[in-house]
Formats: sequence, structure tokens, C-alpha cells
Amino acid sequence: MIEALFTFDFIRYSFISGLIVGLIAPLLGAFIVVRRLSLIADALSHISLGGITFGLYITSLTGLVINPLISGVVFSVLGALGIEKMRTAYKNFSEISIPIIMSLGIALSVIFLSLSNGFNQDLFGYLFGSISAVTKGDLILISIIGVVVVTFIILLYKEMFLLSFDEEYSEVMKINRFIHIIFIVLVALVISASMRIVGILLVSAMMTLPVAAAIRITSSFKQLIFVSILFGELSVISGLFLGFHLDISPGGTIVLVALVILALTFLVKKIGVGQSDRAREL
Repeated sequence: MIEALFTFDFIRYSFISGLIVGLIAPLLGAFIVVRRLSLIADALSHISLGGITFGLYITSLTGLVINPLISGVVFSVLGALGIEKMRTAYKNFSEISIPIIMSLGIALSVIFLSLSNGFNQDLFGYLFGSISAVTKGDLILISIIGVVVVTFIILLYKEMFLLSFDEEYSEVMKINRFIHIIFIVLVALVISASMRIVGILLVSAMMTLPVAAAIRITSSFKQLIFVSILFGELSVISGLFLGFHLDISPGGTIVLVALVILALTFLVKKIGVGQSDRAREL
């Protein structure tokens, strides 16, 4: 694959995009997991699928070519705003907003998919990821999203930390709720950016699995973020190489590598506990 990186533009676009996704997905995922909002990634990925199928339907209906990634981003952002609106409406049952948006996304996907004459190769790539699907335009969009996400976290890290660990106290401190809205929108953008590489059906894994593995071996939130990103990048790089050489969809291999890393952290933790127990016995 190293030789192909210098030969084929689409492979280079996929690799660079994957590195960006491996950074920003676990970065936001750390805040999502701590806030116990892991399922929000699934909801927004499904509403993104509704946007993609909408774009394909409009293209088939009018002949006007619409980039499905753009329509997916729009639907994902609207879904994120919808979740936030319902979270405030259902204060005591805020988690109900996630299955509502997820159901809407599935319903829209099925309707637009049936109207646009079913599956095609482009949609398959969006569902499961594809090395050859990433264009220069996609790379530029993903890069812009990456810069925005990293800048947001750097500038508002303290506010996001407080929102994640004690939302009630953050309200007492009068931290602008607009920050939370921006955060949810950024999650939607990251999900839309990741679906080219990992695929819509697996994108939530990139936001949760590296974080789940990092939780096992870290003792502070900053360590959690750093190790999550490290595991995310390792998963993406290994998954892309395996997908290329085995000629299979990279999304599945990226997620499998992330699961292997998670399993290894359980094993390391178990071995460490066993050794400490034996040391105490001696």
C-alpha cells in the first residue's frame, strides 16, 4: 500500500482522510462517552443515511447531481439540532430524543431508497466505507471539519470538561448553552466526515471503541483523550492497510482492529490484576 500511496490519488485521499477521522472521532468521542451519550452517534449516522438517500433520490429524479456527502451533512446537523431541542423539551427523559431521531433517519432512508430505485454501488460505499470512494472534494471537506473540531476543543476545553462531568454545575456557573449546541453540531459533522472511510453503519464505533479501550488503562481525562486518539489512529491505519491488501471494505477491518485493541486492554488489565494479587500474597 505504501507504493500505492505515491501512485494513486484516491488511495492518498483515503489515507489522509482516515488519519483525520482517527483524530477527531475519538477526540469528540471521549466527551460523548463521559456524558453517557454514546448512542447519539448511532442516531446521527442514521439521519445522515436519510440525507444521503435523499441526495440520491433528487439526482435520480431531476438529473441534478447532488453530492450525497453534503446532503448527509445537512441532515446530520438538522438531526443534531433536533436532538438538542427535544433534550430540553423532555428534561426528565432526555434520552428519548435519540431513538426518535434514529427512527426518523431509518424511515427517511427506507422511503428515499425505494423512490431512488434501491441500492447502488455508491450507497454501498457509504454504508460500509470504501477506499476508492474518497474524492479530493471529500478530503477538503473532511480537513475543514477536522480543523474546526480541533480548534473548538482547544479553545473551549475547560467549558466542555465542565459540561461533560457536571452539567448542573455548568448551568450554575452560567456556561453558555450555545457551546453545547455547537458541540452536538460538531459531532454530526464528524459522523458525516467519517462515513466515507468507515461507513455509516460502523461510524459510531470510531467514536466509542477507542475511548472504551482507553478507559481501561488511563487515570485522567487528558490521558483518556490522548490514548483514545492513539488507538483511533492505529485502528484506521491498520484497517486501511488490511482492507487494501485483502481487497475488502476498510470499514469492517478498522472496527475489527479497534475491537482487538479493546480486547487486549481487557487482557492487559486482567494480567496486571493477577500479578498484583500474587504480589500481595507474597
